[in-house]
Amino acid sequence: MEKRNKGFQTKDLAYVAVCAVLMAVCSWISIPATVPFTLQTFAVFCTLGLIGGKRGTAAIVVYLLLGALGVPVFAGFSGGIGVLIGTTGGYLLGFILMGLVYWLGERLGKGSRVVLIGAMVLGLALCYAFGTAWFMFVYARQSGAVGLGTALAWCVIPFILPDLAKLALAVFLSDKLRRALHL
Repeated sequence: MEKRNKGFQTKDLAYVAVCAVLMAVCSWISIPATVPFTLQTFAVFCTLGLIGGKRGTAAIVVYLLLGALGVPVFAGFSGGIGVLIGTTGGYLLGFILMGLVYWLGERLGKGSRVVLIGAMVLGLALCYAFGTAWFMFVYARQSGAVGLGTALAWCVIPFILPDLAKLALAVFLSDKLRRALHL
């Protein structure tokens, strides 16, 4: 019996690269508000829905590494390690948790759409939790202590409904695209 290759093939690397670019482009699309809304989370959800947890997590890591190296792939055409270690860097790093939870959902749910959508919601919640803890730590070091309620009011509550709408749209679109592209 032939041993199955568990690594990435060329097409997998191409999918990872295209999805990393999708995340960058979507991070540049911003809806002005007190705290601007971007389509970053939409791109993360689309990536996971299109290419799965393993390749999707790899795309997220590539996206974050590009940003860490200074390529302006983050919101507002920003980049650099300073963004990742800044107050909102925990939310960006939380995207990795989203990918890992989705990947686990694929393995445990055996293709169940309900499990995969649940994994996206759980991943988003973990991203919020990690990002908020990170925000509170960095903010306290820079400006003084901030309470959990205040941090949630600034960094999570305004984004919950838009992020859930992005999740729903990404699930719908990624299902259609995956079928059309035979992924």
